[in-house]
Formats: sequence, structure tokens, C-alpha cells
Amino acid sequence: MPRLDIEAIPPSNGTGYPAPFDTAVEGRWWRRLAPVGGLTEMGASHVVLKPGAWSSQRHWHEGEDELLVMLSGEAVLVEDDSRTVLRPGDICAWARGVRLGHHLRNESDADCVFIAVSAGRDAGGSYPDIDMMWNEQGYLHKDGTP
Repeated sequence: MPRLDIEAIPPSNGTGYPAPFDTAVEGRWWRRLAPVGGLTEMGASHVVLKPGAWSSQRHWHEGEDELLVMLSGEAVLVEDDSRTVLRPGDICAWARGVRLGHHLRNESDADCVFIAVSAGRDAGGSYPDIDMMWNEQGYLHKDGTP
């Protein structure tokens, strides 16, 4: 089984979010693991959230299952009606098509690190807190306009 050298994978804090929704994720640094490992049926990323950073805008996926494993630090999982502190060893799972908006916020004064895994076909989804959704065309207003 090949061992991935995390330090050899260049980190990025890039996002496709349009302004002003990109600001919350400026402190999110990710490394794509699946392509480096030759995996084609799933996605996997090593993610570092700097203090104050969000993992994403709060969202749900139409066609992808999502799994998250906390490795270090602490983050707050924000869902539709709850806030849950996540610590190393905690695991979260969201089934595709379940319209439960979720994201992580690093409200601590230290980095937090997690692995995010996805499987399925990215058929889009929505952001319940803002007028934005995504599909194969990219980011759109909820009425379908760019």
C-alpha cells in the first residue's frame, strides 16, 4: 500500500466561491489526496483550518456522500439547528441528498486538521444561508441565474 507524503503535496487555499463568500475560507488550506494516490472513485482532502476560518459555506450535497475525520485541534460543526464541538478522533458522515446544511468553523486560537472524504457523483447542492447553489454549470443563484 503506497504511503502518501503529505508534505510533498502542495497546499492550496484556493476557492471558487465568488466574493463576498470567499472571505470566510481564506484560512482554509487543503491538499488533494485522492489524485496523488491514484484514486478515481472518491475524493479525499487533508484540510487545515487556521483560527477563524470556515471549512466552507454551510452546504449539503445532492449526489455525494461525505465523511470527515478530525485529526487535531478543535472545530465547531454548525448544522441547521445545532453546534457541536469536534475533537481528534471524532467522525461525521452526511449522506447524499440529505438537505442538512453543515460546515466547520475554527473558533479556537490554534489550527485544526481533518480529512474529508467524498464518494459519488457531484450533482450539485445548495447553501441554505445564502442565495447560492452549485451544479455542473458552476455557482448560481438559487433561481438558476449565474
